[in-house]
Amino acid sequence: MAESAPVVRRKLIEVAMPLGAINAASGREKSIRHGHPSTLHLWWARRPLATARAVLFGQLVDDPGDVEEEFATEAEQDAERARLHTLIEQLVKWESTTDETVLGAARAEIRRSWERACRDNAGHPRAAELFDAERPPPFLDPFAGGGALPLEAQRLGLEAHAGDLNPVAALINKAMIELPPRYAGQAPVSLGGDMLEREGTAEWRGAAGLAADVRHYGGWMRERAAERIGHLYPKAQVTESMAAEREDLERYAGRELTVIAWLWARTVPSPSPAYAGVQVPLASTFVLSKKKGKQAWLAPVVEGEGYRFEVRTGPPPESAVKGTKTGRASFRCMLSDVPIETSHVKAEGMAGRMGARLLAIVCEGDRERVYLPATQDHQDIAASASPTWKPEMTIAPDRRSMFTPLYGMETFGDLFTERQLSALTTFSDLVAEARSEVERDAVRAGRDPAIASAYADAIALYLSFATSKAADSTSTIAWWQSRGDFVAPTFTRHAIPMVWDFAEVNLFSDSTRNWIGNITLLAKAIEHFPATGLPGQAIQQNATEPVLKRDLSNRPASIISTDPPYYDNIGYADLSDYFYVWLRRSLGSLYPELFSTLSTPKAEEMVAAPHRHESKEAAEAFFLSGMSRALTNIRNAQHPALPATIYYAFKQKEQTSEAGVVSTGWETFLTAVIDAGFSIDGTWPVRTERPGRIIEVGANALASSIILACRPRPADAPAGTAREFAERLLAEFPGDLAHLRESNIAPVDLAQAAIGPGMRIFSSYRAVLNADGSRMSVREALGRINEALEVVLTEREGEFDGDTRWALTWYQQHGFGSADYGDAEQLSKAKNTSMDGLKDAGLVESRRGEVRLLRPSELDPEWDPRTDRRVTVWELTHHLIRRLESAGEEGASALLRLSGRSALAESARDLAYRLYGIGESANRPGDARPYNALIQSWPEIQTLSRQQQSTQPTLNVED
Repeated sequence: MAESAPVVRRKLIEVAMPLGAINAASGREKSIRHGHPSTLHLWWARRPLATARAVLFGQLVDDPGDVEEEFATEAEQDAERARLHTLIEQLVKWESTTDETVLGAARAEIRRSWERACRDNAGHPRAAELFDAERPPPFLDPFAGGGALPLEAQRLGLEAHAGDLNPVAALINKAMIELPPRYAGQAPVSLGGDMLEREGTAEWRGAAGLAADVRHYGGWMRERAAERIGHLYPKAQVTESMAAEREDLERYAGRELTVIAWLWARTVPSPSPAYAGVQVPLASTFVLSKKKGKQAWLAPVVEGEGYRFEVRTGPPPESAVKGTKTGRASFRCMLSDVPIETSHVKAEGMAGRMGARLLAIVCEGDRERVYLPATQDHQDIAASASPTWKPEMTIAPDRRSMFTPLYGMETFGDLFTERQLSALTTFSDLVAEARSEVERDAVRAGRDPAIASAYADAIALYLSFATSKAADSTSTIAWWQSRGDFVAPTFTRHAIPMVWDFAEVNLFSDSTRNWIGNITLLAKAIEHFPATGLPGQAIQQNATEPVLKRDLSNRPASIISTDPPYYDNIGYADLSDYFYVWLRRSLGSLYPELFSTLSTPKAEEMVAAPHRHESKEAAEAFFLSGMSRALTNIRNAQHPALPATIYYAFKQKEQTSEAGVVSTGWETFLTAVIDAGFSIDGTWPVRTERPGRIIEVGANALASSIILACRPRPADAPAGTAREFAERLLAEFPGDLAHLRESNIAPVDLAQAAIGPGMRIFSSYRAVLNADGSRMSVREALGRINEALEVVLTEREGEFDGDTRWALTWYQQHGFGSADYGDAEQLSKAKNTSMDGLKDAGLVESRRGEVRLLRPSELDPEWDPRTDRRVTVWELTHHLIRRLESAGEEGASALLRLSGRSALAESARDLAYRLYGIGESANRPGDARPYNALIQSWPEIQTLSRQQQSTQPTLNVED
């Protein structure tokens, strides 16, 4: 017998979300470092905390439209929805990660909706286990990755559980959601027993004590490391002769400066017979600093069969900008000017004849960088390093992201210099010694020996992360960023590229990417973790297995939000082996369940990696099969009264069909979700990239993730016909779109977000049958949804005035270009207006038998809607755009206030939606962008306008 269906209420995420605020906060978050969990340990494609927090809130809080006992009228529901959206807008701000007032309000709303669900289902046969008002369901993310979703679930008051096949990801989640709550409110053991008695624990709120111990023992490790390998990191002497040749060095003459980094270039034997056997540099640039007023560069000096480099200041010549590089992996011989072909570079690398030459030394000056020429003694000291260990793991043969094996660097150990290996092995080995120090201090501070041991394990985990951070910046893939004068890490993208000139950072300096800097970032991240006392758990598990079957404290169902792996874009396992080799060395004996294998698990990893399969088709089949099993497990583990949210961010492959340009990946994923037994109730495009990367800030035109809100489809769901599906679309779409507009969704996102209501209807059927009896595919359904959206949007045109209807049709045909006056005249009759009236209204220009619409920038800047007797929706919309571009939101709000009538303003917003869609479909992005910007700014424009109550008379609008 089928289980009784619970009483459910639609959630905010199934109706309307303040997408603009969520996207803005997510974009801003990309530039935040101090306190952000991304500074704890690198993970690829980590979701913004703002997005995760908003999505969780939206999937747990009831939409007021389904709480009619409290909000009886549509106006009351709209007002309550607006209040909740305002709370979300506060919640997504970075400052709210530690603002207990905002977080407390959010938790209260979640609790209120959960208690409502428990009352609704008091008579459910499983009410005792599924609907306990005192104990909300636990949160579960079976693809936890970088841990943003479990972390934010814990921050919102939920018991959080994270699973991931990758042991590095499992370790990151353990450090974020499992350990901080366990040691919340405890004083640091590094204070000592007597100090603990004097200080007490009141000031050590949250994970502050944990962070303080990480700082202390991280500093202890630096001191011990300096004793052992400090001689490998000498200071640089500024000689009198150096200062005599360079005015910028005069004040440093005779001083020893701390080195920030040593700059190297790889070398290969010259292909010129005249210089056979001479190692020549493969330098992509000789520029050291591009900072204005601080520019520095290297001037090569050839001396017979040898060469050296002098540091020069001032703007660099073009030859210095280009270095010796001539192509992607081709160069020129600095001695003979003979080309060094890519084939020669690869052959010499594979033969083990690729070397490295010190080019320059970067030092800490008096609040500035000081660039010194390379010296032989510094090169000799680097060569004297003798590491005790070297990772021999082979780098994966994935030529989409692993490029160094092409040049003979085939193991992870090959990515480091001898000095770098000495440093990393020293710090890695010191983790175990620091752990012993922690345990001894904890016992002295009065901790139970078993608790002291577990606490020491926790501190060791964080300290090993500092070694991972050091490995990221201490490799021959790290490079000197001359634009900002800092060391760029190994992973600036989802790959290990080949770097020709690299920077060897000094971990003992006080500048870029030093050891103490790494420890400080770790500690600040720990301090920002919620540490609410709610338990968290992170385990290593394959999502295709029954979801965390043994680890949910016998709870029968979970709140699920998850971000599955990219289809074929990121090889997490292959990339994370870079860190795994060092983490295993430090923590293998402490966390044996996570480090039982020599490398991260790969055979089961759910990515379509071509190098692991016989063909691309086989890789795709493997991925889809695994994803289907994982989605089925998610459905089975999902709480029956709550939607699950699934992030979609796969690499898109588009092709043209009768339904237009479609994404095969998107269709495939939707099909897998539906086939797993889900009904899709919402699709929300969110921004997870920093604004300004692709187009200018504010254009809001690149969605990098789509969030699906899903519920289990009832087992007895009926089949439907194509006609029924089409009729429901046209009947239900207008109300759904109204909710989307209320949330001020950007026009660029409207088509994507509208898929949610459409797919809710489609996926509510067991199957939708075409007239010939065949089953309607997801691709066909997407085409029908787009058609219905166009019909509903077009129907709203009938509410516009005649002048606007004419302008809309003309824009659809010609944009802002010119066309025949006779055609314009004929169209004016059809729209019940006149050409003279259109000119008087200031919409068009007519010259030499042709007509064109005026662009916003061409409109009269002195226009006043109070004195214009023929105000049109078209005119107001474009004047608002003009004012927004010239005077910002405040200027636009003043104009909106003068327009007086709210209905006219709403029509202007509707028109902006319509015009954006026309501009996009006609491939006129430059025309479409201002309409998108107007909608994005609309809430602020309205708010500013309402701050000053208008006393202007109602406007007359020509019909």
